[in-house]
Amino acid sequence: MVNSRLGNPIYNEALELLRTGQNMASTIITEARLSGLPDPVQRYLRYTQIVGQEVIRTVRLKQKGWFRMGVDQNWQPLVAEQYYTTDPPAFLWYGTIRPFPLLSITGKDQFSNGHGRLQIKALSLIMLADVRGPEVDQGELLRYLGEIAWFPTAWLSDALQWHAIDGQSAQVTMQLQDIAVSATLSFNQQDQLTDVRAERYWKENGQSVLKPWSGQFREYHQVNGLMIPTQAEVTWHLESGDFPYFRGEITEIDYNPLLPY
Repeated sequence: MVNSRLGNPIYNEALELLRTGQNMASTIITEARLSGLPDPVQRYLRYTQIVGQEVIRTVRLKQKGWFRMGVDQNWQPLVAEQYYTTDPPAFLWYGTIRPFPLLSITGKDQFSNGHGRLQIKALSLIMLADVRGPEVDQGELLRYLGEIAWFPTAWLSDALQWHAIDGQSAQVTMQLQDIAVSATLSFNQQDQLTDVRAERYWKENGQSVLKPWSGQFREYHQVNGLMIPTQAEVTWHLESGDFPYFRGEITEIDYNPLLPY
C-alpha cells in the first residue's frame, strides 16, 4: 500500500516522522530500569525480554485484518502500515479497506506534537472525514499508549506514571504537554499483557462522551528479539453491547529502521 520511493508523498511524510525520532540516544535497557515499577509490570517487561536490548526509538510495522466503520456495518478486509517515534511520542497510520471490488476507502490516523487527526477518503481523492480537536487528541494519545505493547521498551518512558492495583494489573498515566490519559493494564499468569482498558471519547447524538474502550492482545511470539503480541482486537463497550471494530495481526515489524528504508 505504501510505495517506498522518495517521490511518494506518503513515504516522505513517514520518513519525516521517523527522522524526528533519530535524535534519541541509543542506550541498552538494564535490570535497574525496572526498579520501582509495579510488580506485574516488572514481570511483564522481563517476559518481553527488553533487558539487554537497545531502546526502541522508531518503529515501522505492517498489519492485515478486518475493520468495521459502524455498529451495524459489516467487517471489511484491511491492510495497513504504521510508523512510530517514542521520543517524542508520535505515530502515523495508513490503512485501506475495500468494501466493493472497485471502491477503496483509505484512512490516515496520526498523532504528533500533542495533537491527533483522522482523515478518511474514498478512492484516495474524495474527503469523507477530517476530524481533529481536543477529543481526538485524547483518543489518539490513548491509541499510542495501548500500542506500546508492540514496542515495549517505551513502557519505560519518563512520560509515564504507574500506580499498583493488584498482582495482575496496574494503572498507567501518560502526560504529554497539556493532555493526560490513563489506562488499566491486565496481565495473565504467563505475565503477558492481555488487556488495556480506558475511557475514550465516542460520538453520540452529535456530542463527544466518554465510553469504555479496550484493546485485547494475544498470540505472543518472539520478534526481533522481543516477545510481543502479534494479534489484537479493539472494542467499544457501549450500553447496547460490545462493539469490536478492529481485528488484526502484525505481519512485519522493524525497530530503529535505517533511513531511508
